[in-house]
Amino acid sequence: MAHRHTVARHGAALTVLGALVLGAIPSAEAADPEPSAGSTATAAQTLGADKPSQQVLLALERDLKLTAAQARERLVNEAEAGTRAGRLRNALGERFAGAWLRGPVAAELTVATTSADDVAAIEAEGAKAVVVKNTLAALRAVKARLDSTDILYDTRNTPLWYVDVPGNRVVLEAADKPSGDAFVLAAGLRPEQVAIRVTGNRPRLFENITGGDAFYIDNAARCSIGFSVTKDQRQGFVAAGHCGRQGSKTTGFNKADQGTFQASTFPGKDMAWVEVNAAWTATPEVKAQGDQKVQVAGSVEALVGASVCRSGSTTGWHCGTVEQHEVSVSYAEGTVDGLTQTTVCAEPGDSGGPYVAGGNQAQGVTSGGSGNCTDGGTTFYQPLNEILDDFGLTLKTASQQAAPAPQDGTTADAWKSGRVYEVGATVTVAGVRYQCLQRHQAQGSWAPEATPALWQRL
Repeated sequence: MAHRHTVARHGAALTVLGALVLGAIPSAEAADPEPSAGSTATAAQTLGADKPSQQVLLALERDLKLTAAQARERLVNEAEAGTRAGRLRNALGERFAGAWLRGPVAAELTVATTSADDVAAIEAEGAKAVVVKNTLAALRAVKARLDSTDILYDTRNTPLWYVDVPGNRVVLEAADKPSGDAFVLAAGLRPEQVAIRVTGNRPRLFENITGGDAFYIDNAARCSIGFSVTKDQRQGFVAAGHCGRQGSKTTGFNKADQGTFQASTFPGKDMAWVEVNAAWTATPEVKAQGDQKVQVAGSVEALVGASVCRSGSTTGWHCGTVEQHEVSVSYAEGTVDGLTQTTVCAEPGDSGGPYVAGGNQAQGVTSGGSGNCTDGGTTFYQPLNEILDDFGLTLKTASQQAAPAPQDGTTADAWKSGRVYEVGATVTVAGVRYQCLQRHQAQGSWAPEATPALWQRL
């Protein structure tokens, strides 16, 4: 049955078995220079959101209660909104306070700023403008104080904190108000700087159970495969860091020798990568419903409010929406920072599996969560771009091409396929400067001059 496994020859990058725990702003026209010849593709066309797989559409219809037409429209809207939000983020600079999507088909893009003078420019990009008190940078600074305090503080009664972008605030979830107040005080913050939400939810890492295609760690634990990757000429896959330690040996679903953990980080982050032997081949596929597959085309990060789908061996293929980025979760085993929170359900055994947004853009691997797929729940994933960047990996995609040689610029300045670019990063190609609009790992076919969805000419 090797054809069913992610990294097995003819296999797919599927989830397997849960791991240990499941100034003045330019106008819209000025901000969007004329594309060079052959680069007129829309953002949706560039990212493949205009031609989603049937498996993605069916899951969106079921889980988000959409019609087929609405599911298609939503994916296109999400892709186009990401580019517009990137332009505005770069233009607003320090005044930027976040961007998010709303509505059944994600038709409403909202961009927040701390200056009323920016409203006209935001609306010129087709977005709704909201003037707020706190910049995104200021909110992140508050969260960073909580992050640093966590090292010395018992967070068993304060398991979750994050920047709530739509709410323009930092939120701390706690078992009770006194516990939340005490954590805020310990961080040296004022009560008005952090909103406390009392909840009985306690995120956990998803526990091991039998089911689905699995890989085994040191003949003991079982875990799920995330996405296939390469490192130079070496092949392998990413998974959750709590699946195994560096040096741990793995066997495949068929108990055949498979590979070795080359790196693993947990807690702090929840990421790992396994190098496989010659009997296994990395592919760009993720398991959807049944034996169907979704082809991964890139790793462009989804906005808050965007739809996202997850594959898991226990509950299969489910979708939901992105609720928050940069979430800190205090598991019983340790705190993990920088996770993304979603409304996708999951259960024990789904841990380690892949999340896909926009129909084919890889997002991350399951870390943990709460709830279940009967009554609904919350899940957290470790963002993939950070895994790729930390470990120097390249995502295996459906249409990988050799990258064109940089024509000029310094080593740090030249565009390079395989490098993870953050929003606002600049590169030089053929004497022209470009600025990144959306966080992603560069693909060979995504050179800046040909992808206005990802790069803005300066």
